Amino acid sequence: MKTVLFLCTGNSARSILAEAVANRLGAGRLRAFSAGSHPKGAVNPGALALLGREGYDLAGLRSKSWDEFAGRSARAIDIVITLCDEAAGESCPIWPGAPIEGHWGIPDPAAALPHDSEAAFRLAYERITSRIAALLSLPLETLSSVALAAALVRIGAGSEGATARARDGLA
Repeated sequence: MKTVLFLCTGNSARSILAEAVANRLGAGRLRAFSAGSHPKGAVNPGALALLGREGYDLAGLRSKSWDEFAGRSARAIDIVITLCDEAAGESCPIWPGAPIEGHWGIPDPAAALPHDSEAAFRLAYERITSRIAALLSLPLETLSSVALAAALVRIGAGSEGATARARDGLA
């Protein structure tokens, strides 16, 4: 089973959605976590509402610092995926396990105007689900690190709604 860490700056929306989706779709193949460089301290209500409507278990979802996943005593991580351009541009901690890193830039649904919020969260959820499905279509158990890194770039750059940073393949 591969361990994946999804990162955003605030760890309140996109990375929370990705954690929930990856744990559901990747059952038995992925164990997902999420974190932020500057966590908001609370999960965005729009993310919780969408996940609730989709039947996800909301217990355990929380906004947390990426420091929980760094350092010698932290669990080893196989894959780190940034979902916001700001987190992708930051100096990340040293992750245990020397993970493969990728960037899947997705616009922040929490930045949408109130009347567009529900649609923005739905779109982010669909884009995240599509990217995670693409990841799970790979032979993760046998893929080399080089091939996995290239696949993460392809998934991030070639997906609908990718940010400019993701389209350029920049992590």
